[in-house]
Order: sequence, then structure tokens, then C-alpha cells
Amino acid sequence: MTLREAAERVGGWVAPENYDKPIVGVASLTDASEGDLSFYGSPKYLKALKKCRATAVLVPHGFGEEVPPVCIWVDNVPEAFAKLLADFAPPAIEHPRGVHPTAVIAPDAVLGEGVSIQAHVVIESGARIGARTIIAANSYIGHGAVIGDDCHIFPHVTVNDRSRLGNRIILHPGVVIGSDGFGYEFRDGRQQKIPQTGIVQIDDDVEIGANSTVDRARFGRTWIQEGTKIDNLVQIAHNVTIGKHSILCAHVGISGSTRVGSYVTLAGKVGVNGHIEIGDGAIITAMAGITKSVPPKEILVGLPARPMREYKENYVHLHNIRKLYDRVKKLEEKEI
Repeated sequence: MTLREAAERVGGWVAPENYDKPIVGVASLTDASEGDLSFYGSPKYLKALKKCRATAVLVPHGFGEEVPPVCIWVDNVPEAFAKLLADFAPPAIEHPRGVHPTAVIAPDAVLGEGVSIQAHVVIESGARIGARTIIAANSYIGHGAVIGDDCHIFPHVTVNDRSRLGNRIILHPGVVIGSDGFGYEFRDGRQQKIPQTGIVQIDDDVEIGANSTVDRARFGRTWIQEGTKIDNLVQIAHNVTIGKHSILCAHVGISGSTRVGSYVTLAGKVGVNGHIEIGDGAIITAMAGITKSVPPKEILVGLPARPMREYKENYVHLHNIRKLYDRVKKLEEKEI
């Protein structure tokens, strides 16, 4: 692809004298070499850009630094790079349609048109699989489970009994949907299991990362709403509701019966107490601990979590505590 073609592809601009320069791949600023296209998305990477050996780099309009690569100015750098990255990506893997001979399918299970059921998959009685859905090797679909159209279930995924999945859902390897909620009562000197009789409902366009788990409800449903994206190693407990288009990063843990609103961000290793509510648009920063309900659009930091402004003020005070101690000590000595 020439730089002119690349610029036209993303609605960008490049100086005419560079139109015919070719690019043969894409790479990060630090890994790029001659023939590569890279991108500059944040001022914190300016130092890396000035050392970059790429042929060209995508930059935002208004960028005016002198840098070694040829600049292609675009409206939205991440979006433009994603579009060009797709052009240089390997061909998509084609999954054979039909049922592999080693798959075990219950006689009354319903398979939609064009499904791909791969090796050693088990689909139990009453399950329904939508059109063009892919169930990869060694996955298990439980009794009465429903999976919609155009889903991709990666290897070693478990979708337990009566779980209900919408369309275009992606479950990465090792995901477990519908395991029992963690419910016990201490009676007669031992932990007694509380039956978990509800379901998991996952709406359209949800993606769940590898080895994440979503527990079935004690009664009713555990519910993940449309468009939410969940990273690897996330635990969602029984009767949790997560609103539309939220983001849950790696190692998030949400305790039972909590309600997370729409457009919420839970950064890495956030822990959320049970039976509370996180309002729409809230942002919880990495490793924060949420012990009480959070208003909409609040930004919380720390453990226990505090509003961003309060946290910063407290941090400054804590940073200066030694100076305060020394001053108080001197005052005490004077009084003596």
C-alpha cells in the first residue's frame, strides 16, 4: 500500500511528495522499522516517536513536531490505525460448517442453519443454538441453554443449564457461564449450601474474556446487558446486573446482588461489595475497593474508594505528614 492509498483509506492527508512511498506492515512506535506504518496517540509517546524508524506515522490534525517518519494527519488516530491494521492482518480463519463426528448432540437439541460444532463438543437436551454460531472444541452447552445467532464460543467454554445468550456474543477460552452462585448459611456447626435456582442472561454484543465466570442467580437472573465488554479473569457473582456498554477490566470481582449501571468503567482489580449500586457513567480506577453505592458519573480512587478530588487532597496531606510531625514536635519542645 502506498502512503497516498493509506491516507485515502482513512480520510487523512499526507504531503504529495510522499504519495508513492510504500508500506508493507504495521507496528508500534518502538518496534517499527522501514516499511512499517505506526501511530501516535498520546503526548507521552513523543520521545518514542522521535526515535521511531517507521516509514510513516498516523498523527492527529494540528501535530507539528519534526519527526523521522512521514506524517499522515487524521481526525481520529486510533480509529484510523484500526482500519489500516485490518488491511494488513492475516486472513480470517474459516471454521467448517456442520457437526464434527466426535461431537455429542442430544437428539432434541436444535441447531440453526450454518452452525459450526467442532470436535468433542457436548450439547445437552433442550439446548438451542442460533444460525452461524461457532461452538469450538471441548465446549459444553447445558440442558435447555439458548445461544443466539452469530456467536463465537471458543474452546473449553461451559454454558450451563438454562443460560440464555443473545446474538453476536463472544466467549473466550475457559469462560464459565451459569456456575452456582456462592451461597451458604452456617447452621449446626457447618456451612449449608443454599440452592441456586436462577439463570444467567447475557444480551446481544457482549464479549467475555478468557477464564472469566458469571454465576447463576439464587433466583431470578444474573444479567449482563447489551454491548458490555468483560476482560480476562473477572468474577461476577449471583444476581448481579451489569448495564449496557460497560467495561470491566482484568481481575474485577463483583459480589452478589450488586447493580452496575450503563457506561461504567471498572479498571483492573477493582473489588465491589455486595448489595450496592454503581451509577451510570461512573469510573472506578485500578485496585479500588467499593464498599458503598456510587453516584452516577463519579470517579473513585483507592481503598476504600474515595472521589478523585478528595483522594488527591488526602494524598498531598499524607505526603506532607512528616513535615507536620516535625513542626508539632518543635512546638511541643518549646512549650516544655
